[in-house]
Amino acid sequence: MKTGFTSEQLADPATAASEKAIRTCVHCGFCTATCPTYVLLGDERDSPRGRIVLIKEMLEKNQAPTPEVVTHIDRCLSCLACTTTCPSGVDYMHLIDHARVHVEETHKRSFADRTLRWALAKILPYPSRFSAALHLGRLASPLAGLTAKLPGGRRIAALLRTARGARPSTAKLEGASATGARRGRVILQGGCVEPVMRPEFQAATARLLTRCGYDVVRASNEGCCGSLVHHMGREKEALAFVRHSVDVWSAAIEAGDVDAIIITVSGCGTTIKDYGFLLRNDPDYAARAARISALAKDISEFLTPGLLPASKANPKMRVAYHAACSLQHGQKITSQPKQLLEQAGFEVATPVNAHLCCGSAGVYSVLQPEIADELGDRKTASLDALNAGVIATGNVGCAVQISARTGTPVVHIAELLDWATGGPAPKALAESRKQR
Repeated sequence: MKTGFTSEQLADPATAASEKAIRTCVHCGFCTATCPTYVLLGDERDSPRGRIVLIKEMLEKNQAPTPEVVTHIDRCLSCLACTTTCPSGVDYMHLIDHARVHVEETHKRSFADRTLRWALAKILPYPSRFSAALHLGRLASPLAGLTAKLPGGRRIAALLRTARGARPSTAKLEGASATGARRGRVILQGGCVEPVMRPEFQAATARLLTRCGYDVVRASNEGCCGSLVHHMGREKEALAFVRHSVDVWSAAIEAGDVDAIIITVSGCGTTIKDYGFLLRNDPDYAARAARISALAKDISEFLTPGLLPASKANPKMRVAYHAACSLQHGQKITSQPKQLLEQAGFEVATPVNAHLCCGSAGVYSVLQPEIADELGDRKTASLDALNAGVIATGNVGCAVQISARTGTPVVHIAELLDWATGGPAPKALAESRKQR
């Protein structure tokens, strides 16, 4: 695609990267078939190809975008299914990230929109604040149906529905020592949302890793990886989180050899693996950030079949596997989770249109509830059609989005692997059995 950026504009590294991505696009349209918003809405401006044209014009003019342009950029889930489909290799991820930053810096949103985004940015990345907000939300959750009928109320209703099913935790995350023959040492990322919403995910991961022969350590004073605010275009806040993460993980690495930084939230993993790019122009952080990105591994990526202990429970349960977009498209991890589950003795089934997003996408389910609800309902229906005893995924946002729509227990893949190799049954599965 031809561009018209000036030499002064291209002196900016972010603009130069975006210009390269735009020029790579040949406008073939393959991306439209795998874009959830285009499939749902049928509007060219809500496809990757259409958004690239809108972003090109917005960045070339270097002006505040119109509300219409902002609407179509905001509707992008950043699921990155388009990058899996694109035959030309368009770097859409960094292009849409740059577009969001430009929107936040030049466009004045409505007071309600600014307030909600500010609240999300100041609460979700901080576990203690998020836990307190969930407790308050549970008290107000009976009002979800009423608020949904008010102007703009579906956003508040989405928040209240999330809080209604939550059991927020403030438990401190601890390290653990390897059992049996020691293989090495890993850092287990703490994160912000998962420890509050689903602490059992990381507890199972820690048990599994120690059973595989790894000492599990926690980095002192770790915070949010920056993903949540990064995808809202809040660049300064995002980079502050990124630099802090680089600092604390680097300190943990200096304290002893580390084989990997283990990630259990695939949404975080996509961002952490991009630290090297995000801080590429920072001389104080570039090298260390690249090192952190190289060490970052999703748990399903790190646990090769040779590492996984022999199955003890042999549950022989049918598992519906939901591939999180940030795992299959963002990190290109596709076959490993299913292979691990099958090795552990599970029967694994995948839904139709497994490449399409469930609608969670970080804070998207709150900011775009209408689209998120329809995508969530579609995804859950396709998973329920598999008639499985449990649904497994690798991302806490997906787990929350899907579990709100199904009676089937939704668990992390690490919980099933932990169970099969000697750990307890996954919490959601055990609770479901008690209710029956």
